[in-house]
Amino acid sequence: MISKEDIQEILKGYDKDDLTIATICSHSSLQIFHGARQEGFKTIGICIGQPPRFYDAFPRAKPDKFVCVESYKALLGYADDLVDENVIIIPHGSLVEYLGIERFESLAVPTFGNRRVLAWESDREMEREWLLKAGVNVPMRFEKAEDIDRPVIVKYHGAKGGRGFFIAKTKEELQSKMSSQEKYTIQEFILGTRYYIHFFYSPIKSEGYRLSKGSLEMLGIDRRVESNADEIFRIGSMKELAEAGIYPSFVVTGNLPLVLRESLLPRAFELGERVVETSLDLFGGMLGAFSLETIVTDELEFKVFEISARIVAGTNLYINGSPYSDLIEPGLSNGRRIAQEIKSANEQNLLHEIVT
Repeated sequence: MISKEDIQEILKGYDKDDLTIATICSHSSLQIFHGARQEGFKTIGICIGQPPRFYDAFPRAKPDKFVCVESYKALLGYADDLVDENVIIIPHGSLVEYLGIERFESLAVPTFGNRRVLAWESDREMEREWLLKAGVNVPMRFEKAEDIDRPVIVKYHGAKGGRGFFIAKTKEELQSKMSSQEKYTIQEFILGTRYYIHFFYSPIKSEGYRLSKGSLEMLGIDRRVESNADEIFRIGSMKELAEAGIYPSFVVTGNLPLVLRESLLPRAFELGERVVETSLDLFGGMLGAFSLETIVTDELEFKVFEISARIVAGTNLYINGSPYSDLIEPGLSNGRRIAQEIKSANEQNLLHEIVT
């Protein structure tokens, strides 16, 4: 991993009046570019091959310039070019998945947020340690197939957009589906409603929902549309589907907007607070946008089953603001909030607090 000190040396050579925001042309790039432009930043889109044509359909979110690479793995060789443009990279799920944790950690370009968080996010053992130390409720975990005594969901490590996840109701079913080629986690399957809560932690903001350092905001909530899990039972019962060799798939294809029962908001903020405060102790803090992936049971209890320690694609629902972000600032998106944080830190000479 490139050291924070090395990144700070690179930042010292930047023209602070001419910063550029860059990200990979995927995932949540439209709102990142749009939000950056709203705050007066230049933008660069990083892509493979020719610039994607779909940006032509969205002129307010089209980057000012494209950097076209042979592969995302080759991005490391373009670091000097990006530094020459005074670039700050915004990480998102596609960047992490395509580039890989080790390459991302060694990328010699200033990056919004704390790079160290991605190792904790992508390794489910480390993520569970983080959540347990935060004192939040998590699903029960099983170490091996012989131990399961209830329905479970198996998740492979890394940001895979739900691909390869599966449910098993018995240990026999689990053993028949299991792949030993990848690292995985076996969790109990919790019945309830899924809420993906979009938070934003600022270490430099002094007003709002205060933490030990900085403040916490909630910018929206979504639920994922998963194929084919959300539609599969239209064609038969679980038994009939299994007999036909058809099983649920959890590949994410889109997102739906949600609001939370208002009486649950204090508990939601407590979850966000606990996770951020613990991150400060463990690895120096989870900065900027993140999401807690939760299930709320019929007893109104939150179970946190995952952390996404970066901007999530569900925030794309709210490019013009959500029912929550509108109560902070009308029309505020996650992408614009990231640009505001960079702008504010730059004005206060605090870029070192939010860029690694």
